[in-house]
Order: sequence, then C-alpha cells, then structure tokens
Amino acid sequence: MEIKDIRKLQNGSDVRGVALEGVAGEDVNFTQDMAMKIAFSFATWLEKKIGNRIEKTPLTFAIGRDSRLSGEYLAQAVALGLVSKGNNVYQCGIATTPAMFMTTLDPVIDADGAVMVTASHLPFNRNGLKFFTRDGGLNKEDITAILEMAETIETGFTPGGQAVDYDFLPSYSKNIVTLIREKTGAEQPLAGAKIVVDAGNGAGGFFVDQVLKPLGADTRGSQYLDPDGNFPNHVPNPEDVVAIDHITKAVRDNQADLGIIFDTDVDRAAIIDEKGNAINRNGFIAFIASMLLADYPGSTIVTDSITSTGLTEYIESLGGKHHRFKRGYKNVINEAIRLNNAGIETHLAMETSGHGAIKENYFLDDGAYLVTMALIKFAELHQAGQPISSFLEGLKEPAEAKEIRLKITAPDFKAYGEKVLAEFDNFAASQPGWTVVQPNHEGVRVSCDSTAGNGWCLLRMSLHDPIMPLNIESDSIGGCAIIETVLKEFLEKHEALV
Repeated sequence: MEIKDIRKLQNGSDVRGVALEGVAGEDVNFTQDMAMKIAFSFATWLEKKIGNRIEKTPLTFAIGRDSRLSGEYLAQAVALGLVSKGNNVYQCGIATTPAMFMTTLDPVIDADGAVMVTASHLPFNRNGLKFFTRDGGLNKEDITAILEMAETIETGFTPGGQAVDYDFLPSYSKNIVTLIREKTGAEQPLAGAKIVVDAGNGAGGFFVDQVLKPLGADTRGSQYLDPDGNFPNHVPNPEDVVAIDHITKAVRDNQADLGIIFDTDVDRAAIIDEKGNAINRNGFIAFIASMLLADYPGSTIVTDSITSTGLTEYIESLGGKHHRFKRGYKNVINEAIRLNNAGIETHLAMETSGHGAIKENYFLDDGAYLVTMALIKFAELHQAGQPISSFLEGLKEPAEAKEIRLKITAPDFKAYGEKVLAEFDNFAASQPGWTVVQPNHEGVRVSCDSTAGNGWCLLRMSLHDPIMPLNIESDSIGGCAIIETVLKEFLEKHEALV
C-alpha cells in the first residue's frame, strides 16, 4: 500500500480504513506508516493553525484508543509521529472519543490536540482516527488538508519530544459523577436502583465501576465490559438489532430498572426501559429533547433527515421547534452551531443513530454525556417511584418502518442520483395524497395522507457511497406497502437503480 493512497482513507470528518488482514475480499489499506505520517501532519497543521496565539512550545497531545486488535500498534505509530515533531504526548490507552476531547480542557493534560484511534461500530478489522483541538472535532475540510499533507510530507525528528502513559478515564469519570451529584443534590442518587450496562467489549466498560457504583447503583447483570477487539458477543452498535436484543434480555433477566448500551468508542449510546423496550433512535432524541426544552423553552432541536413525524409532533407539543437537516453527525452539529450564530437558540443536535451533541457540553458528540443526562432524569423518576417508561408516553412511534438501500450502477453516481431526485420531486408532486415536504435539507421527503399510506417516505443520496437510501414509515399497519407500491412505479423506470 503506497503512501499516496492516504487521501482515500478520508470518511467525512474521520479517517477510516482496513487495518487487519484475514477478512475475505478486504486488503489492508491503513498501516502504521500511514498513521505515523498522518499524526506528523496533524501536528504540523496544528502548529500553523495556532500560530502565535500560544507562547509555549512544544505542543501537548493526548492519544486514546478503543479495544480494537489493531488499536495498540496504531496508537504507537500516532505517538511516534507526534513525538518526532518534538511534542509531548500523553498515551491514555483504552479511552473514549469524548474523553479525548476533554483532555484539551483538563487542567493536568491541557492538550493542544488529541487523537482517538477508533472506527466506531465498524467490523473488527477496520480502524481509524478522530482528531480534536480545543475548538472541538475537526471538520471535513481539515481532514482533507491533513491527509493531502501526509502524502507528500518529509518526516523528520525534532529532539525533546516525550511520551508518557496516563490513564485519563478516572478523571473523566469523576467529572461525570460530580455533575450527577450536583444536579440531583444527592451523594448516591442511584441507591436502590438496578442498572445493567452492555459495553459490547468496547471501551465503555469503565462506566460500571467508575460512574454507576459510586452513585449507588446495583450493576449486577452488566455484560461484555472487558475490552476485546474480537467483539465476540455482538457488534457494539446501539442501532444493531442483535446488540439491542442482548441488552433488552439482560434488563428482563435481571429485572433491572434501566439498561445502558454503548458503541465501541462511547460517542453513541441508547437506554432500555424497565420493560425491556429500547429508547433509541426517535425515542432517545425525544428523551434528551424533553429535558432540554424544560430548561430552554421554545428552543430548536436539530436532527438528521430520517426522524419520524411523531418526533416532530412530540417536540412541538413541548413548545420546541424541530429542524431536520442532513445525515452525518458533523452535519447536524455544525447546523446547530450555525443556527446559534444566527441568533436561533439551539441546544441539541442529534442523529437517529445515537450521535448526539449538546451546547452546554461544547457540542461534543458524546454518548456518555447523553447517558449522564438520562441518569439525572432517571434518578428523579426513581425517587418519585415512577418507571423510566413513563417519561415518553406522549411520543407517537410509527406502526411500521422500513429502509431500502438502492445501489446506483451508473458510472457518475452523483450526477445520476441528483437526476433521480429531481425526477422524484416532480413525480411525488403529481401523486394523489402525496405532498412534498418543505423546507427539506436532504433528498426529497414526501408526506402521505391517510388515503395514501398514512406516513412518509424519503429518498436521498448516501453521504459517500453510490447508494440511494429510501426510508418509509407509516402510522398504520400495511401503510408501508401502500407507499412502496407507488414508489415501485417510479423506481422501475430507472434501470441504474438496483
């Protein structure tokens, strides 16, 4: 694998690639040498970005990793690239993505930049990098600049750099515990509550011993807490059906009051009520939104494009405003920041995937912070003798939901996709009982009345791949089939969609 292929590793605002051999049909395209050069380039880029705004040299960096098998040696390569520039490096070992940002605010580490070695929920053979400065996570254009630099940069060695091991999770956890105690006014607000955690053998197992137990929770029945990059039990992904089945079973088997599931690097999460019902996707957005709208009445909630009509109705019933935007966690976060800068009060940016960022938490994509908010509300309900399931009784969930992923076989898939969307816009406007939703920031969304399926559909382009996802929801059993029948009439005319 040649260094000139580094730019192909970009995946939006992240770096992602295949780091391990042994999976049929997938060759390694992300190596230690690449990781070292990318880290060296990140340090060079940050030096130029900071310029004369700081007096101290060298810079300070923190590095963390999730449990992936390739994580340790890639983290070592990142450390080498940073130390080679003469910088100081804190090697935090197993850590979480949000914790790595917090190293830039920590009074001990006081990092100028941070790197998390992770590929989130992707298969075990993948890995990647996420980058932070004190301004937050890097944007897509920043990653492009760093990877372009990495393909041509001549690495060197500047004396004076050093790397030290530093376990940051205890400090990070202590801050979470302190926040929950302050908000609830109790030393052990979870006393008498049974809470089970499923960490999926990722990096989130610390939450049991370092957060829940100090707050008084009974955590017996928690599972898959030990980091294991083989992910032997299930994919660590709060959207995955098998993963949700595992945590819901644990809640029921242990008669728990609450279940918590994290993804590999803890930037996403979901919670499970005492009945074993998942509060994820639209439900988790509604849960967090309801808390923030109580503190900030009338404010705006930014979500991705595939959220349900029921969620809009729920947010509006609480006096909030729902602003659907594009898929991609950085897209919704940046849109929330833009709205605030435009004078539109916005405190939550959240995707149905579980990615969520809150203004008071630096708009950081932070699953642990979302769970922290849920625990504060849970403690309040638990003390009042109310189950967690009672909190979302006003949220209308769809009776049916379906996603179809259509592959584009045309050579120029982006141009073809845009053509399909333009034609679909015209087609939808002509269908009885269909109304094209406006404003709409991604693809074409259609509202279907009670005579035409009683729901909605959304056709859009994938962010990176030659795919057109088609989402359909209905508030009536059989409604998705009615909507899909009309859609087939349109799709069958496009041979390059399969």
